[in-house]
Amino acid sequence: MAALPLRALTLRQLQFFSVLVEEGQFGRAARRLSITQPALSNAIKQMEKLLGAELLTRSTHRLELTPVGAEVLARTDFLVNTFDVALRDIESTVQRGRAFVRVGVIPSASARVAAAASEFLGSGQREVELAWRDAPSNTLLAELRSGQIDMAVAAITEPPGGLTCIDLFRDPLVLVVRRDHALAAAGDANWEAIGKERLVLFESGSMPALGNPARAQFAQGAEPYRVSYSETLYALVRSGQALGLMPRLYTSSLRDPELAVVPLLKPRVERRVVLAYLPGPMRNVVAQELIAFLRDRLPQAGEAIVRRVSKAQRARR
Repeated sequence: MAALPLRALTLRQLQFFSVLVEEGQFGRAARRLSITQPALSNAIKQMEKLLGAELLTRSTHRLELTPVGAEVLARTDFLVNTFDVALRDIESTVQRGRAFVRVGVIPSASARVAAAASEFLGSGQREVELAWRDAPSNTLLAELRSGQIDMAVAAITEPPGGLTCIDLFRDPLVLVVRRDHALAAAGDANWEAIGKERLVLFESGSMPALGNPARAQFAQGAEPYRVSYSETLYALVRSGQALGLMPRLYTSSLRDPELAVVPLLKPRVERRVVLAYLPGPMRNVVAQELIAFLRDRLPQAGEAIVRRVSKAQRARR
């Protein structure tokens, strides 16, 4: 059982601490919270007194978290975010008769997740209000841990700590090449076939962990271009400056007569697409039901995509 002084901590104090760290300065945080700067300073000092530890080191120009402060912040953010989402859930349930569920998804999987969610909503068993968050996997997993979203469909290369993950399907790397490139006529390629040609790939997400080891193994020449968006990647390929290296999911909506998608084999490099959520009791029953529905529905969608791609490859041959 927690000591009595610690139980005297209030949600308001936790909110003050979270906003102060986010703003990095007492004056800005006080204005955002609509309180005076001395009131904010006193609230943080009272919080430190109750915890028996210093949370921040203060200087004229900036604030820095102590090691204890960093640990407290992670738990504070979870409590504050969970409280805010729970209030939204209560408001939605009481005023509109709908449960409120926040779903995170990587952009490359958004089409199939949205389609599956529509099936769930169309079942008509419950009134549900969905909120969507699209972001890279590392961002989604961090927001899941902090209680900002209820579940996330994300791509991983290693199991993320502190979360329950259900494997949905595997997403292999493919090449995107000009339609007149020799690899497009071949139908598939191995890493050696890339030779000294320059690649272009995403600078963040799972691509560095997936692509760099394979590139190193086959001693490919020029350092690849690294971009943030698929539009830029396709433009560099279309102009003949590079071959695109990306997860196959991104190419599911590619409809460009100048470009071809080529399966990349030997070795086959792929990322795991998972449905992730926090272990333990869920915030509401509908979130549990949606997780169960997506767990069963999304792997089937992944298999259908594989069958369509394989059929298209055979037709080109």
